[in-house]
Amino acid sequence: MSRAYKLSLIQTAVQSDKKQNLEHTETLIREAAAEGANVICLQELFNTEYFCSRVDQKNFELAESIPGPATNHLAKVAAELSVVLLVPLFEKASAGIYFNSMAVIDADGSLLGIYRKMHIPEDPGFHEKYYFTPGDLGYKVFDTAYGKIGTLICWDQWFPEAARITALKGADLLVYPTAIGTLHTESSDEKQQFLNAWKTIQRSHAIANGCYVAGVNRVGREEKSLFWGNSFVAGPFGDILAEAGEGEQILSVQIDPSQIEPQRQTWPFMRDRRIDSYHSILKRIDG
Repeated sequence: MSRAYKLSLIQTAVQSDKKQNLEHTETLIREAAAEGANVICLQELFNTEYFCSRVDQKNFELAESIPGPATNHLAKVAAELSVVLLVPLFEKASAGIYFNSMAVIDADGSLLGIYRKMHIPEDPGFHEKYYFTPGDLGYKVFDTAYGKIGTLICWDQWFPEAARITALKGADLLVYPTAIGTLHTESSDEKQQFLNAWKTIQRSHAIANGCYVAGVNRVGREEKSLFWGNSFVAGPFGDILAEAGEGEQILSVQIDPSQIEPQRQTWPFMRDRRIDSYHSILKRIDG
């Protein structure tokens, strides 16, 4: 069983300059580490603006390899500070093949691996299918220096199957780096409705799987979207342990994996799963 550790989520606004975004994020990483963070998670596409709001071939120039400039730099920071870094960015895997990815850097600076976003949306203001190939590495759990962390990204958060599979692989914590907000055409009532749904679905993953769940969102206005922040961490029965507002913030909370087994003993959803009856889940439509 992993020991307790301090998780910090870095919720920021971003600029058009990748170098400036990296430098600003590093400053916040160092601040979080100085306050005792062991695991630090960044938001989706942390070092770029949310370019998927428009279709523009020039945006492919924002992508980089893993390992590459950002991950190599942050690996040195992780080793210096002895922290685990979860680094979501725009990955160029090869000519014409790009992913929305998350690099996991251990506390010694080693690259443990990559998660590539499995579910790719296509909505007004979120043209991700133009840019991203669907993830080809499957669902991932990384056994870091501080805990077993399941990595998922944004649109993945709406799919209970993704959360369940990742939890079954042994994750104590599911992280969802995110870029979500309201479009300029949407009302304040719609914003609140969407925000409530976003929180509810992730809290339900914590309850159904008896594990911790963290959603880390960006903030600020970028072209068509106003990103609403509200990053939060839920405990193994869905209780919100910490929640951010709508401005830049480092949100920190203790993660205690020893709380997972008692929770699953009390609410034995894992025990009572009828795995013999779930064949239809592998079909698009059952009928």
